[in-house]
Amino acid sequence: NHPFLQDFVGQGLAERWSRVIIIAFGIVGLLYGAFVQQFSQTVYILGAGFVLSSLITIPPWPVFRRNPLKWQKPIDTDSKSTSSESGDEGKKKKK
Repeated sequence: NHPFLQDFVGQGLAERWSRVIIIAFGIVGLLYGAFVQQFSQTVYILGAGFVLSSLITIPPWPVFRRNPLKWQKPIDTDSKSTSSESGDEGKKKKK
């Protein structure tokens, strides 16, 4: 369990949040930009939404780490017998 990694469920949640934030800021920016007749205002508002979305979704906040992966125990490869190293034992010969 690493405190600096998001889990898979958290990654999906972060992606959903970023899309919602950017789309909402895009719609508000488009409406405000059309109202004041300045396309630059639309771009500024959309940029602010991108920065806010990045600050919320890129760091691994605890809300994105609620479902940690359960890792399997590693297999000890040194305990295997040396007779299985040939690789021909499992193969059948054709007649």
